[in-house]
Amino acid sequence: MNNIFVNTRSSIKLTGTKTIYFDPLEIGGAPHDADLIFITHEHYDHYSPDDIRKVLKKDTQMIVPLGMLAMVRESQFPVQTFHGLLPGQTWEYEGVKCQGIPAYNIDKHFHTKSNDWLGYLVELDGKTYYAMGDTDVIPEAVSVNADVVFVPIGGKYTMDASEAAEFINGKKRGLVVPIHYGDSGAGDTFVRLLRPEIEVQRFW
Repeated sequence: MNNIFVNTRSSIKLTGTKTIYFDPLEIGGAPHDADLIFITHEHYDHYSPDDIRKVLKKDTQMIVPLGMLAMVRESQFPVQTFHGLLPGQTWEYEGVKCQGIPAYNIDKHFHTKSNDWLGYLVELDGKTYYAMGDTDVIPEAVSVNADVVFVPIGGKYTMDASEAAEFINGKKRGLVVPIHYGDSGAGDTFVRLLRPEIEVQRFW
């Protein structure tokens, strides 16, 4: 799909009738073109105020986990439209629909369930996109189906390539985009373990 770009880690851009960013990071230039920005959690490689400022415009809508609202306001962004979501909650803006999906580790301490950090299921122009955030394979994620799934595969902080492939192999349809990994070998392993009919779009 030519409306998807992954810049680095989990820094995703979708274009269409709206321009959407997830966790903007290492943004080149200052495009100031974001209609909506979704932040999954507060770690530095997902919540980067300097990069957020590069894509903000005066009417940008920013959606964050509810527990991050105070942090976002303290960053003094030049917009006032912030929305805090809890897992399971939904929100809609000018035809873009979203739902907060839990994102957490099962047996690691980096992303605990109690933080209520999020992935997002977003509908844009008739297609659904699931940006999973930093998560392991959890029951709430297994139940989500989307046209495009952005799945973390790096291990340590998230599921690893093998776990991610098993997770995706259980999905019924859609395009998969691996994210949140640094070693290209992880990407190779992920693709090798997928069912051959699954469509993959890699950015590195």
